[in-house]
Formats: sequence, structure tokens, C-alpha cells
Amino acid sequence: MIFQKTSVRDAWVIELDQREDERGFFARTWCQEELESHGLTSKIVQANCSLSKFKGTLRGMHYQIHPAGEAKFVRCIRGAIFDVVIDLRPSSPTYKKWVGVELTTNNRRAVYVPEYCAHGYLTLENDSEALYFVSAFYSPDHERGIRYDDPAIGVSWPIGIQVVSEKDRSWLPFSS
Repeated sequence: MIFQKTSVRDAWVIELDQREDERGFFARTWCQEELESHGLTSKIVQANCSLSKFKGTLRGMHYQIHPAGEAKFVRCIRGAIFDVVIDLRPSSPTYKKWVGVELTTNNRRAVYVPEYCAHGYLTLENDSEALYFVSAFYSPDHERGIRYDDPAIGVSWPIGIQVVSEKDRSWLPFSS
């Protein structure tokens, strides 16, 4: 696994370290020791999968508050997504900063989302599917979100947003 720092503290892009031969390749997609060596949470209690039928579908920006903060490890297993992490930790030097990473079937990248950071993505192709591992169980009482178009954050989405759930449209801006 090849770890690349991002502009958000503790958020990482993780590339496969592929071992290729005439059959194709082999690569580790998850390694507890390697994550822990980078100071990252390696505990997995739940795996989630989502399929978005249409290009331009936005899912996010979600997070869970204390004591149910969750780290996420996200991959796109079909299609393509623009994955976004927003740092909502007031004590972080990258507080209110965001990073966006294109995850596709072909590039096989993953994104590590630290606890107490908002996460979401925009599909770049029809029938895009994301798979993500989380370090804490989903807790409806601790779930929160912020508006995907909050000007105080200023995420620059690469394509137009076409589909958003009522729940994601109803999140308030972070400033409120």
C-alpha cells in the first residue's frame, strides 16, 4: 500500500502497490499494520456499499459526533466518484479545509477519512458503486451533516450536481 498525504490532516489517498505478472496483478487493499504505522485507525466494525444510478448524484456531507466518531476507508469499485473530506475538528491546523480525490474502478485508489471529518462524494459516471469500511457503528443519534454547497467551505465540485436526497439538501451550512 502506498500512502499519500493530502492537504487535510490525517486524510490519506492510498494507492495499490501492485505486483504484476502475466496473470495480472496482486495487491493488498487493507493492512492493519500499515495503517497503524501511519497513525491511522485500523478497526473495522461495519462495511457499507452504495450504488448511485446516475452521474451527478451527490451523497454527503456526513459525519458522526462524539462518542460515535468514525473513520472511513473508501474505494470506488464500479464507475467513478469525486470523494471529498472536510476537516471539522476545531483543534486541527486544517480546520474547515477540504480535499477532493477522484476514485475510479481503474485507478483503484482509496481515501482514508479521519474521525470527525465530514465525508461525501459526487458520482462522475452512471452506475457508480462505493465500498467503505467504518470504525464505528452507525448511530442515528450522533449523525450530523453539513450542506454540500456551503460557501464557508467552498467545495469545488468537478461536474454539476443533478441528484441530491431530501436529507442531504436539508443539512444546514456549517456556519450555523
